[in-house]
Amino acid sequence: MAVENRFNLIDEPWIPIVDAGRVSLKQLFSHSKYRALGGNSVQKIALTKFLLAVAQAAHTPEDDNDWTQIQSAGLADSCLQYLDRWHDRFYLYGTKPFLQMPVLDHLIRDEKPKSFGAGFYPDVLSDNNTVLTQYQIERKLSDAEKAIFIITMMNFAFGGKRVHKNIPPLTPNYQGKSISAKSAPSLGNYVGYLHSYLIGDSVQETIWLNLMTLEKIKETGIWENELGQPPWEEMPSGEDCEVARRLKKSYMGCLLAMSRFVFLKEGGIFYLEGIQYPSHKEGWIEPSISLSQKDDATRKVLWLDVEKKPWRELTALLSFLAVRNEADFDCQQIRLGFERIKRWEKPVGIWSGGLKVRGSSGDQSVKQNDDFIESYVVLPAPDLITGKESAWFGNLSVEMSQLDFLSKTVYGTTCNYFKSQGQENKAKVREQAQLASNLFWQLCEQFFQDLLEACDNANKTRRMRRIFKQSAYKAYDNYCAKDTARQLDAWVKNRPNLSHYYENLTRKPS
Repeated sequence: MAVENRFNLIDEPWIPIVDAGRVSLKQLFSHSKYRALGGNSVQKIALTKFLLAVAQAAHTPEDDNDWTQIQSAGLADSCLQYLDRWHDRFYLYGTKPFLQMPVLDHLIRDEKPKSFGAGFYPDVLSDNNTVLTQYQIERKLSDAEKAIFIITMMNFAFGGKRVHKNIPPLTPNYQGKSISAKSAPSLGNYVGYLHSYLIGDSVQETIWLNLMTLEKIKETGIWENELGQPPWEEMPSGEDCEVARRLKKSYMGCLLAMSRFVFLKEGGIFYLEGIQYPSHKEGWIEPSISLSQKDDATRKVLWLDVEKKPWRELTALLSFLAVRNEADFDCQQIRLGFERIKRWEKPVGIWSGGLKVRGSSGDQSVKQNDDFIESYVVLPAPDLITGKESAWFGNLSVEMSQLDFLSKTVYGTTCNYFKSQGQENKAKVREQAQLASNLFWQLCEQFFQDLLEACDNANKTRRMRRIFKQSAYKAYDNYCAKDTARQLDAWVKNRPNLSHYYENLTRKPS
Protein backbone atom coordinates (compact mmCIF):
# COMPACT_ATOMS: atom_id res chain seq x y z
CA MET A 1 0.00 0.00 0.00
CA ALA A 2 1.40 3.42 -0.96
CA VAL A 3 2.33 5.75 1.89
CA GLU A 4 0.27 8.95 1.92
CA ASN A 5 2.16 12.25 1.68
CA ARG A 6 0.70 14.63 4.25
CA PHE A 7 1.45 17.64 6.45
CA ASN A 8 3.79 19.61 4.21
CA LEU A 9 5.92 22.10 6.15
CA ILE A 10 5.72 24.56 3.26
CA ASP A 11 1.91 24.75 3.38
CA GLU A 12 0.89 23.83 6.93
CA PRO A 13 1.28 26.24 9.89
CA TRP A 14 3.90 24.94 12.36
CA ILE A 15 6.52 27.66 12.99
CA PRO A 16 5.75 29.61 16.22
CA ILE A 17 5.80 33.39 15.69
CA VAL A 18 5.53 36.01 18.42
CA ASP A 19 2.11 37.74 18.36
CA ALA A 20 0.99 35.68 15.33
CA GLY A 21 0.71 32.02 16.35
CA ARG A 22 1.95 29.34 13.95
CA VAL A 23 2.74 29.97 10.29
CA SER A 24 3.93 27.86 7.34
CA LEU A 25 7.22 28.28 5.49
CA LYS A 26 5.33 29.85 2.60
CA GLN A 27 3.67 32.36 4.92
CA LEU A 28 6.96 33.15 6.66
CA PHE A 29 8.75 34.03 3.43
CA SER A 30 5.70 35.76 1.92
CA HIS A 31 5.07 38.26 4.72
CA SER A 32 7.74 40.60 6.08
CA LYS A 33 5.84 41.67 9.19
CA TYR A 34 6.46 38.59 11.33
CA ARG A 35 8.55 40.05 14.13
CA ALA A 36 10.32 37.16 15.87
CA LEU A 37 10.34 33.39 16.38
CA GLY A 38 8.54 31.91 19.36
CA GLY A 39 9.26 28.83 21.48
CA ASN A 40 11.91 28.15 24.08
CA SER A 41 15.52 29.23 23.54
CA VAL A 42 16.69 25.93 22.01
CA GLN A 43 13.74 25.83 19.62
CA LYS A 44 14.54 29.39 18.53
CA ILE A 45 18.15 28.44 17.77
CA ALA A 46 17.17 25.25 15.93
CA LEU A 47 14.53 27.06 13.86
CA THR A 48 16.99 29.86 13.06
CA LYS A 49 19.51 27.27 11.86
CA PHE A 50 16.86 25.51 9.78
CA LEU A 51 15.64 28.75 8.17
CA LEU A 52 19.24 29.69 7.46
CA ALA A 53 19.73 26.30 5.78
CA VAL A 54 16.72 26.99 3.54
CA ALA A 55 18.02 30.46 2.75
CA GLN A 56 21.59 29.27 2.07
CA ALA A 57 20.24 26.57 -0.25
CA ALA A 58 18.03 29.11 -2.04
CA HIS A 59 20.63 31.85 -2.47
CA THR A 60 24.08 32.00 -0.92
CA PRO A 61 25.60 35.38 -1.86
CA GLU A 62 29.03 35.40 -3.47
CA ASP A 63 30.28 38.22 -1.22
CA ASP A 64 29.08 41.11 0.93
CA ASN A 65 28.20 43.22 -2.14
CA ASP A 66 25.94 40.45 -3.40
CA TRP A 67 24.48 40.14 0.12
CA THR A 68 23.76 43.89 0.22
CA GLN A 69 22.09 43.89 -3.18
CA ILE A 70 19.70 41.00 -2.53
CA GLN A 71 18.31 42.44 0.75
CA SER A 72 15.85 40.50 2.88
CA ALA A 73 12.99 40.84 0.38
CA GLY A 74 15.06 39.39 -2.46
CA LEU A 75 16.23 36.54 -0.25
CA ALA A 76 12.63 35.75 0.73
CA ASP A 77 11.61 35.57 -2.94
CA SER A 78 14.50 33.19 -3.64
CA CYS A 79 13.40 31.01 -0.72
CA LEU A 80 9.83 30.81 -2.06
CA GLN A 81 11.10 29.74 -5.49
CA TYR A 82 13.40 27.17 -3.90
CA LEU A 83 10.65 25.71 -1.71
CA ASP A 84 8.40 25.40 -4.75
CA ARG A 85 11.07 23.33 -6.54
CA TRP A 86 11.60 21.02 -3.55
CA HIS A 87 8.00 20.87 -2.35
CA ASP A 88 7.89 17.05 -2.25
CA ARG A 89 10.79 16.87 0.25
CA PHE A 90 8.98 18.73 3.03
CA TYR A 91 6.22 16.25 3.87
CA LEU A 92 6.32 15.16 7.51
CA TYR A 93 4.79 11.82 6.46
CA GLY A 94 5.07 9.97 3.17
CA THR A 95 7.50 8.23 0.87
CA LYS A 96 10.32 10.64 1.70
CA PRO A 97 9.44 12.03 5.14
CA PHE A 98 11.24 15.22 6.12
CA LEU A 99 14.64 14.53 7.81
CA GLN A 100 13.58 10.94 8.58
CA MET A 101 14.84 7.43 7.77
CA PRO A 102 11.98 5.11 6.67
CA VAL A 103 14.42 2.17 6.77
CA LEU A 104 14.09 2.22 10.58
CA ASP A 105 10.54 0.95 10.24
CA HIS A 106 11.96 -2.31 8.84
CA LEU A 107 14.97 -2.54 11.19
CA ILE A 108 13.19 -1.97 14.50
CA ARG A 109 10.57 -4.69 14.81
CA ASP A 110 10.74 -5.81 18.43
CA GLU A 111 10.53 -2.40 20.10
CA LYS A 112 7.78 0.18 20.27
CA PRO A 113 8.42 3.78 19.16
CA LYS A 114 9.83 6.04 21.87
CA SER A 115 7.63 8.61 23.58
CA PHE A 116 8.21 12.32 23.01
CA GLY A 117 7.66 13.01 26.69
CA ALA A 118 6.55 16.57 27.35
CA GLY A 119 8.09 17.77 24.08
CA PHE A 120 9.90 20.73 25.65
CA TYR A 121 13.35 19.20 25.36
CA PRO A 122 15.06 17.64 22.29
CA ASP A 123 15.02 14.27 24.02
CA VAL A 124 12.85 11.16 24.32
CA LEU A 125 11.83 9.52 27.58
CA SER A 126 14.17 6.92 29.04
CA ASP A 127 12.83 3.41 29.60
CA ASN A 128 12.83 3.86 33.38
CA ASN A 129 11.67 7.47 33.35
CA THR A 130 10.55 8.86 36.72
CA VAL A 131 8.09 11.76 36.64
CA LEU A 132 9.11 14.38 39.21
CA THR A 133 7.49 17.56 37.84
CA GLN A 134 4.62 18.50 35.54
CA TYR A 135 7.17 19.30 32.82
CA GLN A 136 8.01 15.59 32.60
CA ILE A 137 4.44 14.45 32.07
CA GLU A 138 4.01 12.76 28.70
CA ARG A 139 1.77 14.60 26.28
CA LYS A 140 0.47 13.99 22.78
CA LEU A 141 2.21 16.27 20.31
CA SER A 142 0.51 17.80 17.29
CA ASP A 143 2.11 17.42 13.86
CA ALA A 144 3.35 21.02 14.14
CA GLU A 145 5.06 20.21 17.44
CA LYS A 146 6.56 17.02 16.00
CA ALA A 147 8.12 19.00 13.16
CA ILE A 148 9.79 21.35 15.64
CA PHE A 149 10.85 18.39 17.79
CA ILE A 150 12.65 16.71 14.86
CA ILE A 151 14.41 19.90 13.76
CA THR A 152 15.49 20.68 17.33
CA MET A 153 16.77 17.16 17.90
CA MET A 154 19.10 17.26 14.86
CA ASN A 155 21.39 19.80 16.53
CA PHE A 156 20.48 19.57 20.23
CA ALA A 157 19.76 15.92 21.05
CA PHE A 158 20.84 14.89 24.55
CA GLY A 159 23.60 12.34 24.87
CA GLY A 160 22.70 9.07 26.58
CA LYS A 161 21.32 5.54 26.39
CA ARG A 162 17.78 6.36 25.29
CA VAL A 163 18.38 5.27 21.68
CA HIS A 164 16.88 1.97 20.50
CA LYS A 165 19.13 -0.88 21.56
CA ASN A 166 20.70 -3.76 19.63
CA ILE A 167 20.27 -2.06 16.27
CA PRO A 168 23.35 -2.48 14.04
CA PRO A 169 24.88 0.61 12.40
CA LEU A 170 23.30 1.60 9.10
CA THR A 171 26.77 1.99 7.59
CA PRO A 172 28.40 -1.47 7.24
CA ASN A 173 31.50 -1.99 9.44
CA TYR A 174 31.04 1.37 11.15
CA GLN A 175 32.83 1.23 14.52
CA GLY A 176 31.80 4.53 16.11
CA LYS A 177 28.47 3.41 17.54
CA SER A 178 27.97 2.51 21.21
CA ILE A 179 25.11 1.96 23.67
CA SER A 180 25.37 5.59 24.81
CA ALA A 181 24.73 8.06 22.00
CA LYS A 182 26.90 11.13 21.69
CA SER A 183 25.24 14.49 22.25
CA ALA A 184 24.39 16.66 19.24
CA PRO A 185 27.08 19.21 18.34
CA SER A 186 25.14 22.42 19.08
CA LEU A 187 24.16 21.46 22.63
CA GLY A 188 27.57 21.89 24.22
CA ASN A 189 28.98 18.77 25.89
CA TYR A 190 27.80 18.49 29.51
CA VAL A 191 27.22 22.19 30.19
CA GLY A 192 25.68 24.03 27.23
CA TYR A 193 26.99 26.43 24.58
CA LEU A 194 25.90 30.07 24.49
CA HIS A 195 24.63 30.83 20.95
CA SER A 196 24.26 34.38 19.64
CA TYR A 197 22.60 35.90 16.57
CA LEU A 198 21.93 39.35 15.14
CA ILE A 199 18.23 40.23 15.21
CA GLY A 200 16.47 42.48 12.70
CA ASP A 201 13.03 44.08 12.58
CA SER A 202 11.48 40.87 11.22
CA VAL A 203 12.24 37.16 10.91
CA GLN A 204 13.06 37.68 7.24
CA GLU A 205 15.56 40.41 8.09
CA THR A 206 17.06 38.28 10.87
CA ILE A 207 17.74 35.42 8.45
CA TRP A 208 19.26 37.87 5.95
CA LEU A 209 21.49 39.45 8.62
CA ASN A 210 22.93 36.06 9.63
CA LEU A 211 23.37 34.68 6.11
CA MET A 212 26.90 33.52 5.27
CA THR A 213 28.50 34.39 1.93
CA LEU A 214 30.53 31.96 -0.16
CA GLU A 215 33.52 34.23 0.36
CA LYS A 216 33.25 34.12 4.17
CA ILE A 217 32.58 30.37 4.24
CA LYS A 218 35.80 29.86 2.29
CA GLU A 219 37.83 32.41 4.31
CA THR A 220 36.98 30.84 7.66
CA GLY A 221 38.58 27.56 6.56
CA ILE A 222 36.31 25.65 8.96
CA TRP A 223 34.42 23.50 6.47
CA GLU A 224 36.38 21.39 4.01
CA ASN A 225 33.33 20.99 1.75
CA GLU A 226 32.38 24.65 2.20
CA LEU A 227 28.58 25.25 1.82
CA GLY A 228 27.47 21.68 1.14
CA GLN A 229 24.00 20.34 0.39
CA PRO A 230 20.97 20.37 2.73
CA PRO A 231 20.01 16.85 3.88
CA TRP A 232 16.44 17.01 2.54
CA GLU A 233 17.89 17.19 -0.99
CA GLU A 234 19.94 14.04 -0.38
CA MET A 235 19.55 12.14 2.88
CA PRO A 236 22.43 10.06 4.28
CA SER A 237 21.93 6.30 4.24
CA GLY A 238 24.08 5.71 7.33
CA GLU A 239 26.33 7.17 10.00
CA ASP A 240 29.44 7.22 7.81
CA CYS A 241 28.23 6.98 4.22
CA GLU A 242 29.56 9.32 1.54
CA VAL A 243 26.63 11.74 1.98
CA ALA A 244 27.13 11.77 5.78
CA ARG A 245 30.85 12.50 5.43
CA ARG A 246 30.18 15.39 3.03
CA LEU A 247 27.51 16.84 5.32
CA LYS A 248 29.76 16.59 8.37
CA LYS A 249 32.45 18.69 6.68
CA SER A 250 30.13 21.40 5.33
CA TYR A 251 28.37 24.49 6.67
CA MET A 252 25.05 22.76 6.01
CA GLY A 253 26.13 20.11 8.52
CA CYS A 254 26.54 22.89 11.06
CA LEU A 255 23.00 24.14 10.39
CA LEU A 256 21.40 20.67 10.26
CA ALA A 257 23.69 18.11 11.86
CA MET A 258 21.53 14.98 11.45
CA SER A 259 22.89 13.76 14.79
CA ARG A 260 19.89 11.44 15.17
CA PHE A 261 18.26 9.10 12.67
CA VAL A 262 14.52 9.08 13.35
CA PHE A 263 11.17 7.94 11.97
CA LEU A 264 7.70 8.96 13.14
CA LYS A 265 5.29 6.08 13.74
CA GLU A 266 2.17 5.35 15.82
CA GLY A 267 2.29 8.59 17.79
CA GLY A 268 5.94 8.04 18.79
CA ILE A 269 9.38 8.05 17.22
CA PHE A 270 12.05 5.50 16.30
CA TYR A 271 15.29 6.97 17.54
CA LEU A 272 18.91 6.06 16.71
CA GLU A 273 22.24 7.82 16.96
CA GLY A 274 23.08 9.48 13.66
CA ILE A 275 26.17 11.32 12.47
CA GLN A 276 28.74 11.87 15.24
CA TYR A 277 30.53 15.20 15.54
CA PRO A 278 33.64 16.30 17.47
CA SER A 279 33.52 18.80 20.34
CA HIS A 280 35.04 22.29 20.19
CA LYS A 281 38.18 20.89 21.80
CA GLU A 282 38.52 18.56 18.83
CA GLY A 283 38.09 21.36 16.30
CA TRP A 284 34.31 21.74 15.99
CA ILE A 285 33.32 25.36 15.39
CA GLU A 286 29.93 26.96 14.95
CA PRO A 287 29.70 30.66 14.01
CA SER A 288 27.08 31.28 16.71
CA ILE A 289 29.18 30.09 19.67
CA SER A 290 31.99 32.13 21.25
CA LEU A 291 35.42 30.50 21.32
CA SER A 292 38.72 31.70 22.71
CA GLN A 293 41.27 33.03 20.25
CA LYS A 294 43.83 30.45 21.37
CA ASP A 295 43.67 27.42 19.10
CA ASP A 296 44.98 24.73 21.42
CA ALA A 297 43.90 21.73 23.51
CA THR A 298 42.61 23.98 26.30
CA ARG A 299 40.48 26.14 24.02
CA LYS A 300 37.80 27.88 26.07
CA VAL A 301 34.20 28.55 25.19
CA LEU A 302 31.50 30.79 26.62
CA TRP A 303 29.29 28.37 28.55
CA LEU A 304 25.78 28.96 29.76
CA ASP A 305 25.37 29.96 33.40
CA VAL A 306 21.92 29.93 34.99
CA GLU A 307 23.00 32.62 37.47
CA LYS A 308 24.55 34.82 34.79
CA LYS A 309 22.15 36.00 32.08
CA PRO A 310 23.67 36.24 28.58
CA TRP A 311 23.37 40.05 28.44
CA ARG A 312 26.24 40.18 30.92
CA GLU A 313 28.49 38.66 28.23
CA LEU A 314 27.78 41.48 25.76
CA THR A 315 31.23 43.05 26.02
CA ALA A 316 32.80 39.68 25.20
CA LEU A 317 30.55 39.32 22.13
CA LEU A 318 31.40 42.86 20.98
CA SER A 319 35.10 42.86 21.88
CA PHE A 320 36.00 43.28 18.19
CA LEU A 321 34.75 46.89 18.55
CA ALA A 322 37.61 47.73 20.90
CA VAL A 323 40.34 50.00 19.53
CA ARG A 324 42.85 47.37 20.62
CA ASN A 325 41.17 44.00 20.28
CA GLU A 326 42.73 41.86 22.99
CA ALA A 327 39.61 39.81 23.59
CA ASP A 328 39.71 36.23 24.74
CA PHE A 329 36.58 35.24 22.81
CA ASP A 330 35.27 35.56 19.27
CA CYS A 331 31.71 35.00 18.01
CA GLN A 332 31.92 34.89 14.22
CA GLN A 333 28.16 35.25 13.76
CA ILE A 334 28.20 38.65 15.48
CA ARG A 335 31.61 39.87 14.27
CA LEU A 336 31.09 39.02 10.60
CA GLY A 337 27.57 40.45 10.71
CA PHE A 338 28.77 43.75 12.15
CA GLU A 339 31.49 44.05 9.53
CA ARG A 340 28.87 44.43 6.80
CA ILE A 341 26.29 46.56 8.64
CA LYS A 342 28.70 49.05 10.21
CA ARG A 343 27.17 51.84 8.13
CA TRP A 344 23.61 51.02 9.18
CA GLU A 345 21.72 53.97 10.61
CA LYS A 346 19.12 51.99 12.52
CA PRO A 347 19.44 49.90 15.71
CA VAL A 348 20.21 46.19 15.56
CA GLY A 349 19.44 43.50 18.14
CA ILE A 350 21.55 40.70 19.60
CA TRP A 351 19.89 37.54 20.92
CA SER A 352 21.85 35.03 23.01
CA GLY A 353 20.68 31.81 24.64
CA GLY A 354 20.74 28.05 24.98
CA LEU A 355 19.96 25.23 27.40
CA LYS A 356 21.94 24.47 30.55
CA VAL A 357 22.33 20.70 31.01
CA ARG A 358 24.41 18.33 33.10
CA GLY A 359 25.90 14.88 32.66
CA SER A 360 25.79 11.80 34.85
CA SER A 361 26.88 8.23 34.03
CA GLY A 362 27.02 8.93 30.31
CA ASP A 363 23.60 10.59 30.16
CA GLN A 364 22.64 14.22 29.72
CA SER A 365 19.65 15.69 31.48
CA VAL A 366 18.08 18.85 32.86
CA LYS A 367 18.09 18.76 36.65
CA GLN A 368 18.06 21.02 39.72
CA ASN A 369 18.47 24.64 38.53
CA ASP A 370 19.24 23.78 34.87
CA ASP A 371 17.00 25.70 32.50
CA PHE A 372 16.52 27.45 29.17
CA ILE A 373 18.41 30.75 29.14
CA GLU A 374 18.11 33.74 26.82
CA SER A 375 18.60 37.50 26.59
CA TYR A 376 17.75 40.08 23.96
CA VAL A 377 19.19 43.59 23.72
CA VAL A 378 19.00 46.33 21.10
CA LEU A 379 22.20 48.19 20.26
CA PRO A 380 22.38 51.75 18.95
CA ALA A 381 22.80 52.15 15.19
CA PRO A 382 26.06 50.43 14.11
CA ASP A 383 27.31 53.56 12.31
CA LEU A 384 27.41 55.30 15.72
CA ILE A 385 29.32 52.61 17.63
CA THR A 386 31.67 50.93 15.15
CA GLY A 387 33.90 53.84 14.13
CA LYS A 388 37.40 54.28 15.51
CA GLU A 389 36.42 57.62 17.03
CA SER A 390 33.44 56.15 18.87
CA ALA A 391 33.83 55.87 22.64
CA TRP A 392 30.62 53.87 23.05
CA PHE A 393 32.19 50.43 23.47
CA GLY A 394 34.92 51.72 25.79
CA ASN A 395 32.31 53.38 27.99
CA LEU A 396 30.17 50.22 27.99
CA SER A 397 33.19 48.15 29.05
CA VAL A 398 33.88 50.53 31.94
CA GLU A 399 30.25 50.52 33.06
CA MET A 400 30.04 46.71 32.93
CA SER A 401 33.23 46.37 34.99
CA GLN A 402 31.75 48.84 37.48
CA LEU A 403 28.55 46.79 37.71
CA ASP A 404 30.68 43.76 38.41
CA PHE A 405 32.41 45.77 41.13
CA LEU A 406 29.03 46.67 42.66
CA SER A 407 27.98 43.01 42.58
CA LYS A 408 31.11 41.97 44.45
CA THR A 409 30.58 44.81 46.91
CA VAL A 410 27.02 43.64 47.63
CA TYR A 411 28.30 40.09 48.07
CA GLY A 412 31.12 41.13 50.43
CA THR A 413 29.09 43.51 52.57
CA THR A 414 26.27 40.96 52.93
CA CYS A 415 28.81 38.38 54.10
CA ASN A 416 30.22 40.86 56.62
CA TYR A 417 26.72 41.70 57.86
CA PHE A 418 26.05 38.10 58.89
CA LYS A 419 29.57 37.47 60.17
CA SER A 420 29.42 40.53 62.43
CA GLN A 421 26.39 38.97 64.15
CA GLY A 422 28.28 35.77 64.91
CA GLN A 423 26.86 33.63 62.10
CA GLU A 424 29.25 30.66 62.01
CA ASN A 425 27.60 28.67 59.24
CA LYS A 426 29.83 29.75 56.35
CA ALA A 427 27.72 27.97 53.74
CA LYS A 428 24.62 29.83 54.93
CA VAL A 429 26.48 33.15 54.86
CA ARG A 430 27.71 32.54 51.31
CA GLU A 431 24.22 31.48 50.22
CA GLN A 432 22.65 34.71 51.50
CA ALA A 433 25.42 36.79 49.94
CA GLN A 434 24.99 35.07 46.59
CA LEU A 435 21.23 35.64 46.70
CA ALA A 436 21.84 39.34 47.36
CA SER A 437 24.28 39.53 44.45
CA ASN A 438 21.82 37.71 42.16
CA LEU A 439 19.07 40.12 43.14
CA PHE A 440 21.34 43.04 42.27
CA TRP A 441 21.85 41.66 38.74
CA GLN A 442 18.11 41.06 38.37
CA LEU A 443 17.44 44.67 39.27
CA CYS A 444 20.12 45.82 36.81
CA GLU A 445 18.67 43.80 33.95
CA GLN A 446 15.54 45.91 33.67
CA PHE A 447 17.70 49.03 33.14
CA PHE A 448 20.41 47.51 30.93
CA GLN A 449 18.76 48.64 27.69
CA ASP A 450 18.81 52.21 29.01
CA LEU A 451 22.52 51.84 29.79
CA LEU A 452 23.26 50.79 26.20
CA GLU A 453 21.64 53.97 24.96
CA ALA A 454 23.45 56.14 27.53
CA CYS A 455 27.05 55.06 26.92
CA ASP A 456 27.70 57.88 24.44
CA ASN A 457 26.72 60.62 26.89
CA ALA A 458 28.36 61.34 30.28
CA ASN A 459 25.24 62.98 31.75
CA LYS A 460 23.07 60.00 30.79
CA THR A 461 25.66 57.64 32.24
CA ARG A 462 25.64 59.56 35.51
CA ARG A 463 21.87 59.13 35.74
CA MET A 464 22.25 55.39 35.11
CA ARG A 465 24.86 55.11 37.87
CA ARG A 466 22.40 56.65 40.30
CA ILE A 467 19.91 53.91 39.38
CA PHE A 468 22.46 51.10 39.71
CA LYS A 469 23.69 52.47 43.03
CA GLN A 470 20.14 52.33 44.38
CA SER A 471 19.84 48.77 43.02
CA ALA A 472 22.91 47.76 45.03
CA TYR A 473 21.47 49.29 48.21
CA LYS A 474 18.12 47.60 47.57
CA ALA A 475 19.75 44.19 47.15
CA TYR A 476 21.74 44.65 50.37
CA ASP A 477 18.71 45.88 52.32
CA ASN A 478 16.55 43.00 51.08
CA TYR A 479 18.82 40.37 52.68
CA CYS A 480 20.21 42.36 55.61
CA ALA A 481 17.41 43.06 58.05
CA LYS A 482 17.48 45.93 60.57
CA ASP A 483 14.54 45.00 62.80
CA THR A 484 16.45 44.59 66.07
CA ALA A 485 19.11 46.78 67.66
CA ARG A 486 21.77 44.15 66.92
CA GLN A 487 20.71 43.89 63.28
CA LEU A 488 20.58 47.65 62.90
CA ASP A 489 24.12 47.98 64.27
CA ALA A 490 25.41 45.36 61.78
CA TRP A 491 23.42 46.93 58.96
CA VAL A 492 24.93 50.38 59.54
CA LYS A 493 28.49 49.13 59.94
CA ASN A 494 28.45 47.02 56.77
CA ARG A 495 26.19 48.91 54.38
CA PRO A 496 28.08 49.55 51.11
CA ASN A 497 29.84 52.88 50.65
CA LEU A 498 29.30 53.65 46.96
CA SER A 499 30.19 57.34 46.87
CA HIS A 500 33.22 56.82 44.62
CA TYR A 501 31.16 54.80 42.13
CA TYR A 502 28.69 57.60 41.62
CA GLU A 503 31.02 60.58 41.84
CA ASN A 504 33.79 59.39 39.51
CA LEU A 505 32.59 58.20 36.10
CA THR A 506 36.07 57.14 34.98
CA ARG A 507 37.31 55.39 38.09
CA LYS A 508 37.74 51.63 37.59
CA PRO A 509 37.39 49.21 40.49
CA SER A 510 40.65 48.16 42.11
